[in-house]
Amino acid sequence: MESQRPEISIVSPVYKAEKILDKLVAELEITLHKLKVSYEIILVDDRSPDSCWDRMQEISKTNPCVKSVRLSKNFGQHPAIMAGLSLTKGNWVVVMDCDLQDQPKEIEKLYSEALKGADVVLAKRKVRNDSLYKKATSYLFSKVYSFFTDTHYDNEIANFGIYKRKVVLAIINMSDYIKFFPLFVKHVGFNTTSIEVEHSERLEGESSYSFIKLVRLAFNTIISFSNKPLKLFVKLGMLISVFSMMFGLYNIYLSLSGEIEVLGYSSIIISIWFLFGVLITIIGVVGIYLGKVFDQVKQRPVFIIDEIID
Repeated sequence: MESQRPEISIVSPVYKAEKILDKLVAELEITLHKLKVSYEIILVDDRSPDSCWDRMQEISKTNPCVKSVRLSKNFGQHPAIMAGLSLTKGNWVVVMDCDLQDQPKEIEKLYSEALKGADVVLAKRKVRNDSLYKKATSYLFSKVYSFFTDTHYDNEIANFGIYKRKVVLAIINMSDYIKFFPLFVKHVGFNTTSIEVEHSERLEGESSYSFIKLVRLAFNTIISFSNKPLKLFVKLGMLISVFSMMFGLYNIYLSLSGEIEVLGYSSIIISIWFLFGVLITIIGVVGIYLGKVFDQVKQRPVFIIDEIID
């Protein structure tokens, strides 16, 4: 029934966070009680290798407002978010990381701003308490993504925000095989705003995103959301063709004027290697896009729920 919907649903993907789960839930409840609204907290275990699931089960069995969900394997942060979204019932949905860098107390500001009429209120970190490495990779991704998609991507905004139910439903209905939650939010549109929030230091452990994982995520996301690499190679091919024609005409002129008797071996070899390199690269990029299409048409689920403790 619509009247039984909680006002706010909290979705948080969980990975290597067993020591801070109790603190996360406690701080969430302090904020939500202060707001005097009905709520549900959905924790999604992305098959964490530590004892997260054991702790989540204990919390759910003693707290009726906490729903613990375990995926069948490690699918990744963004598929885990999508799994949590698929189970929400709230009129508003808050998505946040579990490491408490996204502070639960900031939900009050997000909800207050949302009630003014926005469908999406994003949390903009005014001071990022991340390592220099994470800041640098995030900044680099934002610039590369913005270039390839001809859009603006703000690296000060991540997953943390509050979303109206119709926005969540629109995101869930997106059938893209590659999942990247912030870009889904950007794609569906709606009335969106952002407010500055405080960003805390990480309390436990380190980010699970290694350099290789970050590169893979960036590469897959750009390929999924942009066809600009293909367009750039078309332009490169046209440029090479024009240059080759001009170079050929110049060599004909030199031959007719008697300045060239024997064509240079080095220039021929260099041209062959260069053109074959360009061709192989173009074929490789096209192959990658075809591979992504192949993954998409198989329509395999991007997450599988193993168990739910409600």
